[in-house]
Amino acid sequence: MSPSLSEILPEDGTAGTLVGRVWRAGNPAGPSVVAVRADGVFDLSSTVPTMADLCNAPDPTALARNSPGERIGALQDLIGDLLAPVDLQALKAAGVTFAVSLLERLIEEHAKGDPARAEQVRGELNSIIGADVSAIKPGSPEAEALKKTLMARGAWSPYLEVGIGPYAEIFTKAPPMAAVGYGAEIGIRPDSDWNNPEPEVTLIVSAMGRIVGATLGNDVNLRDIEGRSALLLGIAKDNNASCALGPFIRLFDDTFSLDDVRKAKVDLEVTGPDQFRLRGSSDLSKISRDPTDLVAQAMSAHQYPDGMALMTGTLFAPTEPRKPGGTGFTHMVGDMVSISSPKLGTLTNKVNHCDKIPPWTFGAGALMRNLAARGLLR
Repeated sequence: MSPSLSEILPEDGTAGTLVGRVWRAGNPAGPSVVAVRADGVFDLSSTVPTMADLCNAPDPTALARNSPGERIGALQDLIGDLLAPVDLQALKAAGVTFAVSLLERLIEEHAKGDPARAEQVRGELNSIIGADVSAIKPGSPEAEALKKTLMARGAWSPYLEVGIGPYAEIFTKAPPMAAVGYGAEIGIRPDSDWNNPEPEVTLIVSAMGRIVGATLGNDVNLRDIEGRSALLLGIAKDNNASCALGPFIRLFDDTFSLDDVRKAKVDLEVTGPDQFRLRGSSDLSKISRDPTDLVAQAMSAHQYPDGMALMTGTLFAPTEPRKPGGTGFTHMVGDMVSISSPKLGTLTNKVNHCDKIPPWTFGAGALMRNLAARGLLR
């Protein structure tokens, strides 16, 4: 049974400028950039063949609103065909951007990825640094003073370096074209025993570094693997179907702005096949670095000619035991994960093991060949 539109759209429906990508049947079939409007879904591919083209336009919102496009149906009938709403953009993420997430990364590190030790380590670290870190502005003189104190106590860590130091942690979440969208399976490695979703607002950034809109994201994290060593971040973060984005990009207009992003509330619900239910939330107003600072750091020494999607991190870190007497939350195959925010709608995915999900095969080369075959490249 397909979800109702109220389960996927923002609270104000199609009042904003919503764009996305849909897989269209045909000969050949392929992905199309679409605008989601009150009177249906409109294919904009004859004007902007890729989402990167749209987001790099001088005025993406005007282009999305004023391009007539081809009506391809009602959204209700196309939900099953939704793709991640980005294509050629780099898929980046910022880590350790909230005090709570900083503490959880430290717990992973000190527990060596062992969830059984997490509660003991949590108490120890809270007593040493918890209150101090939450009040510190990264890169400030106070942060430098705290660093010296913690180093003297043997409590310094690479996570503290990016949590309160001048440089943010910016990493590649997945290759371009590798993200999955609304309704797709999302992957965890079968050799991970401690993992969780990370519900995040994701910034959509042009090649010039301008934030043009936002979407929702799930930066799936394998806590046991990253906890063994920060150098395992790539294995913990970048796996088949481990990055979900969607359902749509909401471009900035008179209904939605960067200030709405700054105060966005993100809710998460996990419903398991074991009848377990987990709820949590993240509040972007509590982030330690402004979104514009994260973008500036991501683009400070590199160029992204197709733009980027930048996950901003999460305040949410689940610690509730999944089973009585258990050692904390971790995913089960079959979990349904829903991430929602009033201005951005709801992103829902089902958890499976990475090796059970069909492998990613449609990359940038396949996209270019597909667009050429459909006569959409000029």
